[in-house]
Amino acid sequence: MPSEHIEQKLNLLPEMPGCYIMKNRNAEIIYIGKAKNLKNRVRSYFRGKHEGKTALLVQEIIDFETIVTGTDKEALLLEITLIKKHQPKYNIKLKQGTNYPYLKITKEKDPQLIITSEVTQDGGLYFGPYPNVYAATETQQLIQKIYPLRKCNGKQKRACLYYHIGQCIGPCDHEVTREEYDQQIKKIKRFLNGNVKEIKEEIVKKMQEASENMEYERAAELRNQISYIEQTVEKQTIVSRDFTPRDIFNFYMNKGWISIQVFFIRQATLIKREASIFPCYGTPQEELMSYILQYYDNKNIIKPKEILVPEELDTELLSETLDVKVRVPKRGNKKDLLELAEKNSEITLNEKFRLMEVDEKKTVGAIGELSEAMGLPYIERIEAFDHSNIQGTNPVSAMVSFKDGKPDKTNYRKYKIKTVVGSNEAATTREVIRRRYSRLLKEQRPLPDLILMDGGKIQVNAAIDVLENELNLFIPVAGMVKDTKHRTAALIFGENYAQVYLDPRSQAFHLVQRIQEEVHRFAITFHRKVRSKNSFSSQLDSIEGVGPKTRTKILRHFKSLKRIKEADNEEIHALGIPKTVVERIKNVLREDRGEN
Repeated sequence: MPSEHIEQKLNLLPEMPGCYIMKNRNAEIIYIGKAKNLKNRVRSYFRGKHEGKTALLVQEIIDFETIVTGTDKEALLLEITLIKKHQPKYNIKLKQGTNYPYLKITKEKDPQLIITSEVTQDGGLYFGPYPNVYAATETQQLIQKIYPLRKCNGKQKRACLYYHIGQCIGPCDHEVTREEYDQQIKKIKRFLNGNVKEIKEEIVKKMQEASENMEYERAAELRNQISYIEQTVEKQTIVSRDFTPRDIFNFYMNKGWISIQVFFIRQATLIKREASIFPCYGTPQEELMSYILQYYDNKNIIKPKEILVPEELDTELLSETLDVKVRVPKRGNKKDLLELAEKNSEITLNEKFRLMEVDEKKTVGAIGELSEAMGLPYIERIEAFDHSNIQGTNPVSAMVSFKDGKPDKTNYRKYKIKTVVGSNEAATTREVIRRRYSRLLKEQRPLPDLILMDGGKIQVNAAIDVLENELNLFIPVAGMVKDTKHRTAALIFGENYAQVYLDPRSQAFHLVQRIQEEVHRFAITFHRKVRSKNSFSSQLDSIEGVGPKTRTKILRHFKSLKRIKEADNEEIHALGIPKTVVERIKNVLREDRGEN
């Protein structure tokens, strides 16, 4: 049942379009949605029974806000803006920065045909997208052989090599009129729209004429152009006789997950497909609408002439928002393509489920084996600690967290040791165990089911002493015993520190080994970073004229010794450091590198 606070807010909801913002107990935004009728949509989250992914979302909702808009279109646009800004964990979030190359005819006195991934409002003509740079380059080279524009920089005093081999229109040899360019560009556009039959017939005719006139080199060149067309354009499978550029979106929903497929149809050819799988917390239609809007909310994406979508999507709203024709095909080739996108979505999602099942067997099996070997109930969360220092200097500790046999990196923690001087395993263990679990108690956060120490009896005993005698916690603690190759061979656990041997072929053995390797890696990486920073700081302290304030300025700006070594004197002086001090700093660093 929703809280009284939620009930009161539900009663005040307007029957208007807008966006709703769901929050958790920490006031974090966890989900954003849009609705034609805010009252009906938001109330649906707190009425009736929910299953799967939606149930997980609803369990976390402690509060919500709404923003009323004038129209459904405004609500849709606001939803995408808010998702982009807040990145809620339960919303579909597309990866940014994945752009396909386009062919572009530049807008200048002597235009060029170039490849670009940046689409700007500069008056140029853009064609594509192409599946990859190779496909774009292949098509560009073909066009330059058949319908050349300017390929050189246009500033030579005489005709360039490209003009002599027929791949440049020759603006540096003679004045090329606007009409000549327009005619050539018209042919390129016709070619890229898939009208290759007429072009081939035209080239065949010219080839025959050249042969009759005994211009055999010219005839051979034209023959090669026909070959280029056949290899580059006609070798692709034509999926439609309609050359309208279009994108096709469809989905498949199962077990709380949505799989979305996008087909790119260009030049009557399926040139590329994209697949995305997300947990689905709303209706699949809502999630697909959000996906489509986010997909085109990118300045480097050129919208097609038409978008095809499945039924039950608001095509009028999409069309109005995107300013593109959006429709649901009812029959024929386009309907077949839409169904093909759905089938691909189903196959992709089923593949993911199979992989998840295999992974689940490995992780759950490992946890089950480990729990049984140690005589413990199901071990959901494991936290492991490792200490790192070199001859007692810069001591640090690190903790990794594994949940259900998988790394939970959001709960990894690093500790600079504050109370221990030199190398003291027991004292270091006491400090980090005390700091970690007193904090969890204070914040009332979940405790682990097992603590692993990357060490022997000394660390295990110190950890148990702090937990039981200081914090009144009774969490199982085990030590990871290593072999001669520093790999976990067994665990010490329980009375008299008995060794728990794990079958090297078992999933439990590999899980413990992964945890030991991960915590060791995490601790070593942290220690190297701390040691490097302290070394840098101590070198600066030894330089006359560098006090605490100057040292702090340099550290904040350059971050590392390498960067300050690479910097010029003026960049250091710009921080407000006198030139004489800058010179001393550079001299010390040069001596450190053994320079004269």
